[in-house]
Amino acid sequence: MSKLTDVPKRILIGRALRSDKLGETLLPKRIALPVFASDPLSSVAYAPGEVLLVLSVAGVSAYHFSPWIAVAVVVLMFTVVASYRQNVHAYPSGGGDYEVANTNLGPKAGLTVASALLVDYVLTVAVSISSGVENLGSAIPFVTEHKTLCAIVMIALLTVMNLRGVKESGKLFAIPTYIFVAGVFIMIIWGVVRGAIMGDTMKAPTADFTIHAEQGGLAGFALVFLLLRAFSSGCAALTGVEAISNGVPAFRKPKSKNAATTLALMGGLAVTMFCGIIGLAMATDVKMAETPAKDLLHNGVPVGPGYTQNPVISQVAAAVFGDGTFFFVVLAAATALVLFLAANTAYNGFPLLGSILAQDRYLPRQLHTRGDRLAFSNGIVLLAGAAIVLVYIYGADSTRLIQLYIVGVFVSFTLSQVGMVRHWNRHLRTEKDAAKRRRMHRSRAINAFGATLTGLVLVVVLLTKFSHGAWVAVLGMVIFYVTMTAIRRHYDRVAEEIAAEDAPGDEAVRPSRVHSVVLVSKVHKPTLRALSYAKLMRSGTLEAVSVDVDPAETKALKTEWERRNIDVPLKVLASPYREITRPIIDYVKSLRRESPRDAVSVYIPEYVVGHWYEHLLHNQSALRLKGRLLFTPGVMVTSVPWQLDSSEAAKRRARKRAEWNAPGAVRRGPVAQPKKEKAAMRK
Repeated sequence: MSKLTDVPKRILIGRALRSDKLGETLLPKRIALPVFASDPLSSVAYAPGEVLLVLSVAGVSAYHFSPWIAVAVVVLMFTVVASYRQNVHAYPSGGGDYEVANTNLGPKAGLTVASALLVDYVLTVAVSISSGVENLGSAIPFVTEHKTLCAIVMIALLTVMNLRGVKESGKLFAIPTYIFVAGVFIMIIWGVVRGAIMGDTMKAPTADFTIHAEQGGLAGFALVFLLLRAFSSGCAALTGVEAISNGVPAFRKPKSKNAATTLALMGGLAVTMFCGIIGLAMATDVKMAETPAKDLLHNGVPVGPGYTQNPVISQVAAAVFGDGTFFFVVLAAATALVLFLAANTAYNGFPLLGSILAQDRYLPRQLHTRGDRLAFSNGIVLLAGAAIVLVYIYGADSTRLIQLYIVGVFVSFTLSQVGMVRHWNRHLRTEKDAAKRRRMHRSRAINAFGATLTGLVLVVVLLTKFSHGAWVAVLGMVIFYVTMTAIRRHYDRVAEEIAAEDAPGDEAVRPSRVHSVVLVSKVHKPTLRALSYAKLMRSGTLEAVSVDVDPAETKALKTEWERRNIDVPLKVLASPYREITRPIIDYVKSLRRESPRDAVSVYIPEYVVGHWYEHLLHNQSALRLKGRLLFTPGVMVTSVPWQLDSSEAAKRRARKRAEWNAPGAVRRGPVAQPKKEKAAMRK
């Protein structure tokens, strides 16, 4: 079976990589930018639209607040980027926010940050893929009609790409990400040239529409609340910023310096694109509505349920380049593709964080190990499964999903920055060098400002989004927190229980004797082999045990036993309800009760078949029995295999397959031996 599954596996994800090839998978800055920053870069495709959607509640007149909201988002972005540049230098091991909070604020704060990040990573995949499907659906009706199916297929494709390894997937993602960035900058520059220099009038497809204000004439607290809600929606542009601090180990040396440079570059690009799209949306008179079917009016009449509201970036591109032109199509395609690939930020952050949490015994240990391609395969698959569940539940609707977003991001932002303030305070108490102290004071001031600002934003997000769906994200964080706490408690309990003490205990005391039991149903070759094997062991007593399910078969067994004069006593257990497992379990337990210091060794004859489907026809009772005996103290279970002819045929098939290499399993050319192996061979 392993060979059969190896063929499609190698075709999909490529040949396995040796552990010593891990250094070859490290990323240069030009690849790390699209790998780790695709989420914040691509969020400019939907963050401006989310701002306008919220403001539309008060009508078009509220749109003039959007530049001020953009300024607030820009200030927040620069603050967060500057703060995380301190993180990557202080904690380059890849733990990111979790490590900062865990080290400086304690395990509970660290676990809170980890829960928030895990939820955010799952939402990143769900929101990015859903938004990409919606953008693609504006050009391909089939995608709109089957949004959920298309989103799930895209998640599956992205999962396969990431299973091939970080560096290889990064190369695939780099080109569309850079095309998207270049396309947005060309659109901004050309829009400025047309509007400010050439004096052209650029009109979005919705420029002639009007908006029916759900809550017109807002003032006072209601207006402030609306602006805060619009600001919290615009903060979607900051999602994924923390991924670089979590992925520092994936950078080439000098790791911290390259990560900090990539952070600064990402922040500059994201801010420029976000502000440019907001500005062009205002200049081209874009109209957006939360419920366009009834609130978006054309010639005073609602557009109706048949109308598809295109994203802001799509409407701006149509106004600047012209609907259906070459640049419009290229940017639309690049936008849809980069939104799909934006989920890659989570595919790099979630598995790495899962590995660190598994190492700290908060998640199953299987998440700590790397797969064939030196990627954390189990974490990648777990992330994909969780995202698919969310996409299915919410019907791949990005507007509904985005309400769940951002909460986890700002929980991690705030606790991380508070942790960094405590980090600098701790170091300042021992540092004597004046120059280093000045740098520490400056870094502490940056982190303190970041903690204050992100804390305020977290409060705003909770107040404005909780009833709109953010409670689901909070619930997800609580579930992750409780689950990881329970896993850690289990691992700690097991470690404490199995720890070897300095003084020998009961586990080191030899049993008084071993009572061996061979389970038999008929006298055949597997039974005779099991009896012969059991005789070789140093047992105090040896007996064969059978269960009387069919009186005729039991009588035939006794007759054959006596005819062969087998020198092992045969004990038959009564089973009035025709059960096999329970009588044996009860008998073994009775042996333990009679002699608690004795060990009981149970030998089970089993067939070895050559086809997977033949296992369904054999050994089912043995499997059930072994499963029950595992929970019986002082009982050892030994399987005595008997290879059937079909298993020998399977061996021959395996040898033939071993002589043939699956595509991609072996690279061309000789495999270079490590220096240590060469030296050992010369000796």
